[in-house]
Amino acid sequence: MGKLGRSVPASRRDGRVPPKAVPPKAVPPEAGPEPRRRGVGRRVRSWLTPRSVAGQVFLLQLVVVLLLIATAVVVLVFQDRNRAIEEAGERSLVAAESFANAPGTAEAMQSDDPTAALQPHAEAVRKKTGVDYVVALSPYGFRWTHPDPNQIGKHVSTSYGQALEGEPHQTTFDSSLGKAVDSTVAVFDDKGTAVGLITVGVTVNKVTSVVQDQLPVIFASGGVALLLAAGGSALVSGRLRRQTGGLGPVEMTRMYEHHDAVLHSVREGVIILDGEGTLLLVNDEARRLLALPPEAEGRPVAESGLSPALVALLGSGRAVTDEVFLAGDVLLAVNLRPVGLKGGSVATLRDTTELRALAGRADVAGGRLRLLYEASTRIGTTLDITRTAEELAEVAVPRFADFATIELAEPVLRGSEPAGAIMEMRRVAAAGIQDRAPLYPVGTLMHYMPGNPVAVCMSSGRPVLLAHLAMVDGWRDQDPERARMIIDYGIHSMISVPLQARGQLLGVVEFWRSEQDPFESDDLSPAEELAARAAVCIDNARRYTREHTTAVTLQRSLLPGALPELSALEVGHRYLPAQAGVGGDWYDVIPLPGARVALVVGDVVGHGLHAAATMGRLRTAVHNFAALDLPPDELLGHLDELITRIDQDAAAEGNIEAVTGATCLYAVYDPVSGQCVLARAGHPGPALVSPDGRVTFPDIPVAPPLGAGAGLPVETAELLLAADSRLVLYTDGLVEARGRDIDVGLGMLAEALAGAEGATPDDTCRVVLDAMLRTRSSDDVALLVARTRLLDPEQVADWEVPHDPAAVSRVRAEAIRKLEAWGLGEAAFTTELILSELVTNAVRYGASPIGLRLLRDGDSLICEVADGSSTSPHLRRAAFTDEGGRGLFLVAQLSRRWGTRYTDRGKIIWAEQALHAGAPGDLSGLLMAEL
Repeated sequence: MGKLGRSVPASRRDGRVPPKAVPPKAVPPEAGPEPRRRGVGRRVRSWLTPRSVAGQVFLLQLVVVLLLIATAVVVLVFQDRNRAIEEAGERSLVAAESFANAPGTAEAMQSDDPTAALQPHAEAVRKKTGVDYVVALSPYGFRWTHPDPNQIGKHVSTSYGQALEGEPHQTTFDSSLGKAVDSTVAVFDDKGTAVGLITVGVTVNKVTSVVQDQLPVIFASGGVALLLAAGGSALVSGRLRRQTGGLGPVEMTRMYEHHDAVLHSVREGVIILDGEGTLLLVNDEARRLLALPPEAEGRPVAESGLSPALVALLGSGRAVTDEVFLAGDVLLAVNLRPVGLKGGSVATLRDTTELRALAGRADVAGGRLRLLYEASTRIGTTLDITRTAEELAEVAVPRFADFATIELAEPVLRGSEPAGAIMEMRRVAAAGIQDRAPLYPVGTLMHYMPGNPVAVCMSSGRPVLLAHLAMVDGWRDQDPERARMIIDYGIHSMISVPLQARGQLLGVVEFWRSEQDPFESDDLSPAEELAARAAVCIDNARRYTREHTTAVTLQRSLLPGALPELSALEVGHRYLPAQAGVGGDWYDVIPLPGARVALVVGDVVGHGLHAAATMGRLRTAVHNFAALDLPPDELLGHLDELITRIDQDAAAEGNIEAVTGATCLYAVYDPVSGQCVLARAGHPGPALVSPDGRVTFPDIPVAPPLGAGAGLPVETAELLLAADSRLVLYTDGLVEARGRDIDVGLGMLAEALAGAEGATPDDTCRVVLDAMLRTRSSDDVALLVARTRLLDPEQVADWEVPHDPAAVSRVRAEAIRKLEAWGLGEAAFTTELILSELVTNAVRYGASPIGLRLLRDGDSLICEVADGSSTSPHLRRAAFTDEGGRGLFLVAQLSRRWGTRYTDRGKIIWAEQALHAGAPGDLSGLLMAEL
């Protein structure tokens, strides 16, 4: 093995030719182990990086054999996997058909207790055949048998229509034990009617694998191939090494040709000396730099005519790096390194005369490049106009100027487009090496005279250099007293550069010097570059400010202004835009019939105008669906369909900004019963604070986000809330933050709510935001806190109405007496007409049970009539000859609003009257106008 990796001498590897052959010295006995260790290391490295043809061929053979082995194993595994699935399917199908066709199976399924008749046989078959389960099902999918008795009688939701038609049905699925195959067949009676189903499942892992039997053969074959390849490579390598001495003729010729070409073409002088100081080799560049004669090689260096200092250095044999010597008019940088066992050395010479002349200019250019690089990284780190101007001043001082001042046009500061000739600027940033310079302070409105150099700079769009301020009359005429103070302070030079972007003047920057040398024409280029970089960043910040202002205005207009005063809830709310701009978080409180209230909080992922506009569309849709009095699950289902249609329309128009990640939580609270029904689609669940201050997070079933539900049903949860409970709805920006887990956020929210015990909803919002958002959030936050109230039972009256027209008058009389007890006798006449019409319609066209309920809610009186029919009445205009059809018209005219809402057992028709309006007066005109 070691012979295959025989190392090449160092002189041959690096291309150097020894000056002459040197016989090897006798190695002392104590030096033996070290050379052996170096030889072992070289052999190991040679094996890892083979240079011989035989070694490379062996590596190629090794790769090919490994690829063949891997390919064979992969193909075998795939074949075995497919065979196992097929065998598992056949086993499950045979077991299912055998059990289905067994005598007595059909009779057992038609017996009074199929489970008792089939369960023992099914378990016996399962244990004998080794399948995972044998399940008998009714034609409607209810289990008669199962290995787990708790599953008997439950419904199976999988499809078995194909099996009922007489075709066996097989499915492959992933179970907790691995991939499995399920076969389902139908059991038919003598008349050909399907009386049940048999389904049998088998896991693929139970089928015997053949991979383990064939893998040893594959690995053994691969190992034999590798051994043969290794042996052949070793034989070839040994033969080549014996014949070439470690190097091939072509390699040796190329090595010497490269050595000679490189040595005499490099732009550095090379000198090789032996231990006696004799010049063994001098290349062409060294001969030119030192003015050596052609016969210098082979002579002592002391006789070459060089300076004594350079001769002493070359003969010293010590290591030297870039030591400078003067050789005539040439300034040389000398590098010397000792080599060889006899004290020889190699020196390299480099002409640095021109480099010294360019060093000063290079330092200046390098400083400017570093300044511009720093400007590219430090200017524009935020989208704030003022901060960007301050960053420009901070970069320029003190590396380029001693003071820097920046003025911007007033429209730019507001985010608007600058228009027309602008000669009035406001100073927004200033920086300097000292704080008490007599320059105009930040905030000063600067109005430049036409002859002022700064005004010339702004009108021409080109920088203006004032190398000596004391000699410029136009600059001093602007404010002679201020100019005198500036010159007396020591400021002597200035450059004014316009800040321009997209051909528009945004502002101007002035660079001032007091301690540095006066500005020169070469300083105009870096000044313009700094101003150009800053102008682009300021323009981006200006455009962002404009868009942000527009988006905030749009979002504020889409969010609710003042929430309605409700008797059912006391509500507090907050909205905080994100640090990056407005987003799609929103909330709303919607009054519903029957003194009920809908609370809704939603979130559209993203920021900017698109998120705000989408939020407005969702809020409008929720209002429309709430007007139909849809339950929370149906409302979220309709929102999911709406988002899907919005995305489809956007895709059809080529708009890539789809609504992804929209979430919503919708809750309906009934102050009569204290019941709150909630549903959510991808949204965080609410927090509930009980009257005693205990904070909980109710478990609300969560549906996929809006637009991603794919028609899946939405589940609801019902909570019974005591009076003075606080229901807290929020968006994820409140509890989620970068570097903070959501569980930590929920814990912080619970602590904040517990600490706000007894506070009003508005104060609760303030306490929560102070505790959760100590810094500006990266996401916008919507928070809604609702304190529950319950209507006094004295404000509610209800009656059960028999399904008999004669009962209408009795119920009407009882309702009028209740109104008089409430002190609402002036509304008795109108209420009597409304409830007579509604109750009569329920008795005539509805179904039992029928009920009447009166609610007194603030300045409203609500009349509700419930029945067991889902048929909704519609308002229509009766013809002159019609005897009926005017009842709902009268109800609509006499009430403030009316409508229908559906329940699990029918519907409720309601009408709301305004109590502050007083008695309805004479209705004859209304009736005659209709007739």
